[in-house]
Amino acid sequence: MSQDALVSIHPYFKVHPGKLEAARALLPEFVARTASEPDCRYYEFTIHEDVIFCREGYHSATAALAHLENVGDLLQQVLGLADLIRLEIHGPAAELDRMRSPLAAFQPAWFVWECGMTR
Repeated sequence: MSQDALVSIHPYFKVHPGKLEAARALLPEFVARTASEPDCRYYEFTIHEDVIFCREGYHSATAALAHLENVGDLLQQVLGLADLIRLEIHGPAAELDRMRSPLAAFQPAWFVWECGMTR
């Protein structure tokens, strides 16, 4: 798969008061399930106060959408404990176009790849 098709997803969840430990307990489940996805490039969580951030990258829009299907039930559990306060999707225009309809309900900010380099 071409490196040029890389898609990254950047969701920010603001955890409801008193629910941080319950939300935090779900994170290893997300990681374990995602580890089985061959087209996931990276996947990690960070936390700042009551905001959980997931940094995740996929070889393509197809792989990113497959991931969302794979963790859909876990995502619903998190959304019962937190609000999705920001969602960014980054990647080449052609890949983003494949994701716009399936992710429209989440109202993401779409960041179209302009230039860069990878090692």
